[in-house]
Amino acid sequence: MEEARRVLERLRRIEALDRRSAPSGEVLAELRTLVLEAETWLRAEPEPGAAADALARCAAALDAERAGEVALFAH
Repeated sequence: MEEARRVLERLRRIEALDRRSAPSGEVLAELRTLVLEAETWLRAEPEPGAAADALARCAAALDAERAGEVALFAH
């Protein structure tokens, strides 16, 4: 249950950053931590099912964001 609370709190922080148009690096750092916390939550769940799929999509989105950052620096 504590793992779920951490994930929900992290989501609230990310939403707050989005509302104030925080720098992308700050948002990205929160997203990275969110993925780690979600993985911890996933391991604590007895039957993770759909949560595992959602986590995989989050990780893929984060990887895509990282690739975009690398492309920006390469220009």
